[in-house]
Order: sequence, then C-alpha cells, then structure tokens
Amino acid sequence: RVRAFTQDDAHIFCTPEQVECESAAVIELLYKMYADFGFDEILVKLSTRPEKRIGADELWDRAEEALAKSLDSAGIEYEITPGEGAFYGPKIEFSMKDTIGRVWQCGTLQLDFNMPERLDATYVDEDSQRRTPVMLHRAILGSLERFIGILIENYGGAFPPWLAPVQAVVMNITDKQSDYCKNVVQTLANKAFRVDSDLRNEKIGFKIRQHTMAKVPYLLVVGDREVENGTIAVRARSGEDLGSMPVEAFEQHLADDVGRRGRIEIQQED
Repeated sequence: RVRAFTQDDAHIFCTPEQVECESAAVIELLYKMYADFGFDEILVKLSTRPEKRIGADELWDRAEEALAKSLDSAGIEYEITPGEGAFYGPKIEFSMKDTIGRVWQCGTLQLDFNMPERLDATYVDEDSQRRTPVMLHRAILGSLERFIGILIENYGGAFPPWLAPVQAVVMNITDKQSDYCKNVVQTLANKAFRVDSDLRNEKIGFKIRQHTMAKVPYLLVVGDREVENGTIAVRARSGEDLGSMPVEAFEQHLADDVGRRGRIEIQQED
C-alpha cells in the first residue's frame, strides 16, 4: 500500500464558447498518451445531469452538448449514463482495457459552473463586460501510483524497451572481460540508455537466466571473442539470439526499438 496518492489533475478556465474546442484538445492528448503506453481500446461514458444539481438547465444543455460534440467530432463512440454527472456539471469518463480484458477507469473530463463563481473568477469579453468562466477539471492517468500498477499488470512486468527501468544488462563470461564490459556500459550510458552490468563470478547461463526472469529487454554477453572483435553478443528477452554486433550497431537497434510505442510493443511480447 502506498502512503500517498499523486494525481495528475489540472484545471482549464475558458469561456462557454471555448468548452467544445478545449474539451477536444484534452481528449486528443488523453488518447495520445494512452496509445503511447500501449492502450488502444478505450471505453467512454458521458454522464449527464443528476437530479440534485446547481446551475440553470440551459447551462446544462450547452455543457452536455459541448461534451457530446467534442466526442462526436473525434469519431469516438460513447455510452450515455443519465444522472451520473457531478452536481456542478456533466463529465466524461475514460476507461482502458488491458491485454487480458480488464477495464480500468483512469481519465475524466468534468465541467464545473460552480467553482469559478466561488473563486470570484472573471474575464473580460469582447464587449468589455466581466463574465464568469467555465472550469474544466481533467485527469488523464488518474492516480500515478495506481497507473504504474496497471502498467505492471498489463505488461506482466515485461515492459517495452522505452519504458523498462533497465533496458540492457552487460555480462562478462570471465573476469578478463570486466574492463571491456565497463566501457560498453559507459558508452551506452553516454547515449542516455539505461544499462546495468553483471560482473559477478557466476556462470554465464545463470546470469542470463536471472536477467531473463527479471524481464530485462536485452542481454549483452561479452567473451574473449567479443573483446577481440570489439563487439557484443546480443540476446533478446524472448530468447532470440541477435548475434554479435558492434556497440554502435546495438545503439541504433535499441534506439529504433525505444522509438516505437503502443500496441506493437505488446504484440512483440506475446
């Protein structure tokens, strides 16, 4: 259990006429972030006015219409849940479906007529009149700690290379290759890759198995031949032997892999 929750809440003040375009911008950002993390099946609900609420009905009409239009313009299918909105405004809820079909509600977009008035927030319109703005409450990931847990379960700990805490481990076969391994680690670290070394006096098979179980994306093995040729033997987490290659070639391979995002990464792990 965590001792605190960190939420990615943000608040946007806008005019009533800007609600639709601002909502559309939030939805676009939300979908892009979900896709980057590998979630492309999103369930959406639009919650409308509850029985107990504040604000005039015409305000609710405009707010619900603006949220619906922002979803429609993006071509997003959604379910309407009557009466499930907050007392201060309607809301959209975004739920992600993970690789084994579980649904996690994370993102929200809520309209609030109440708080700007309580804050005495105003803006000057084109007629030089002071007006009360609308507030958009938005969260994309929700609780960051919970979202990390969702990611771990979604990938089963086998994070794609761009997300993995350690992207590669360099392992020696005997102590004679230790200095070379250290140089490889430094070279890759200088390129901003997250790399560890394993120079323990253990059999190479034991090291490979241990780091494979830890689900490190790439295992780099160094023996006398690699030192002599200035190469590294590259093994993928899946067990695929990618052969020996110069460090520069692996840098490019890892950079290309890190540059990929989304569902393709999950398919590779399957």
